[in-house]
Amino acid sequence: MLENHFLKISDKLRLAFYKRIFSVVREREGSLSAMEVFSLEVIYLLGKPTVSEFADFIGISRSAASYKVSMLIQKGYILKEASESDKREFRLVLTEKYLQYIKMYEESLKLFVKQGESKYSPEQLTEFEKNLLILEDGYSEMERML
Repeated sequence: MLENHFLKISDKLRLAFYKRIFSVVREREGSLSAMEVFSLEVIYLLGKPTVSEFADFIGISRSAASYKVSMLIQKGYILKEASESDKREFRLVLTEKYLQYIKMYEESLKLFVKQGESKYSPEQLTEFEKNLLILEDGYSEMERML
């Protein structure tokens, strides 16, 4: 089934990423818990959300989200930045400390794609890219319904 192929690819990408992360990050004072890593991932994927947007997305109270955010600020992974449209509102911005991990993931993904590209003709790659765009558009429509 198609979903099994996507799951296998996703698993391989995540494993490659986690292997690189574990080679760099070691347990120490101020290290991130699993929930903090997931929180940072959500903040990254939401693209500079407010604390309220973050809280709403993960389904927790604003005070619980504020606590999580405070811990991540204290550990140096995010900053609060005043919104340009409303100076009373603050956006959550990832610091370089966390963005380094995102770069590691992107490097793993680029390596994965490069290995795949070498196995197919330019025509096959063009057709594959067209199919990926169709899937991406379909997922965007599904995302709006959530």
